[in-house]
Amino acid sequence: MLTTIIAVTLVLGGLIFFHELGHFAVARGFGMGVSTFSLGFGPKILKRKWGKTEYALSLIPLGGYVALVGEQDDSELPEGFTREESFSLRPAWQRLLVVAAGPVANMLLAWLLCWILAFGWGTPQLLPQVGGLVEDGPAARAGVEAGDTIVSINGQPIVDWEDMTRAIAASDGQAMLVELKRPHKVESVAPPADEDIAPQDSHDRTTASDGATAATSLLTVEIKPEMAVRKTIFGEDEKAWLVGIRNTGAVRLVEHGFWGAAVAGAGQTSNMLALTWKSFVKLVERVVPLDQVGGPIMIMQMVGKQAHEGMAGLLALAALISINLGVLNLLPIPVLDGGQIVFCLWEMIFRRPVNARVQDYAMRAGLALLVTLMLLATYNDIWRIVKGAGWFGSGS
Repeated sequence: MLTTIIAVTLVLGGLIFFHELGHFAVARGFGMGVSTFSLGFGPKILKRKWGKTEYALSLIPLGGYVALVGEQDDSELPEGFTREESFSLRPAWQRLLVVAAGPVANMLLAWLLCWILAFGWGTPQLLPQVGGLVEDGPAARAGVEAGDTIVSINGQPIVDWEDMTRAIAASDGQAMLVELKRPHKVESVAPPADEDIAPQDSHDRTTASDGATAATSLLTVEIKPEMAVRKTIFGEDEKAWLVGIRNTGAVRLVEHGFWGAAVAGAGQTSNMLALTWKSFVKLVERVVPLDQVGGPIMIMQMVGKQAHEGMAGLLALAALISINLGVLNLLPIPVLDGGQIVFCLWEMIFRRPVNARVQDYAMRAGLALLVTLMLLATYNDIWRIVKGAGWFGSGS
């Protein structure tokens, strides 16, 4: 329990801190005044003033805020600040950059975490190993067996499962020459102690711990992909060229140097960002059901689970949550950063701000929507716990 509490505090606190730090750093970079920098909402537990800014730790740990001087046109300036430091009197493009800096900071944090993961642990590659076959599928008819490894397709080397899927998709249904590596296990017989033994080719045979010799052979088969329907990760049906094989789930960790890890981390961050954005789109399209939306309780459960399983998993989860936080804040909901960005863009395009009354009603509607989503997520979290406990049936 203590490990979970510490992990949740560090992960969520760190993500919120970086988000607010983005707003703070850009605002100060433009010379705007910041009266308060707070982690959390509500009553302040700890606070200290450095310069003109009060830094605080507040009671409710579900977010944070940076109180900019003059956020509203008619707001009074705090003592010690001047009109030149007022946020609302700055050009729309400066205000846009300040607002966008929070989500961007979350993306940068995710990249830094993926960089650390790639440098410290390497990046996982799913091996092109056959774990199972579809009965009477193209691969099964060609003689592919479970345990085979795909070495090349039409002469192109296959390094990982992604290479293989791309090659199959690019075939457009044409027959492919697939080179396989097939393992064999041959029982070895111990020779007399005084008999000289010629060494075996290490590329062909290795000795297993049970005394058997593991040998591999290369063979080439012709496979003609067939158009079939498969499920996406979102549960949708899609048509694709398939050969009817499943992977073993085995991975290799690819090591990187310092700067190579930065590039690999950027690639992983990009993949996370694309998947997260697509998830939001599928949620709006109702492809992903609303009961899959999770809230703070689910996040705390996931963080606690990864904290007990190892640092690598915890860092990867923190990166994913950071990406989700950044994308969520970019949604065009007025109470979020994305809504404020829309208001700034309107002002930049039409040379006048959005009507104050329109902004007020939009903020109220956005707040109502956000509260509704939070209640839905919390309800889903509690319902999952109740079902898992088996209070309403088996929970299966």
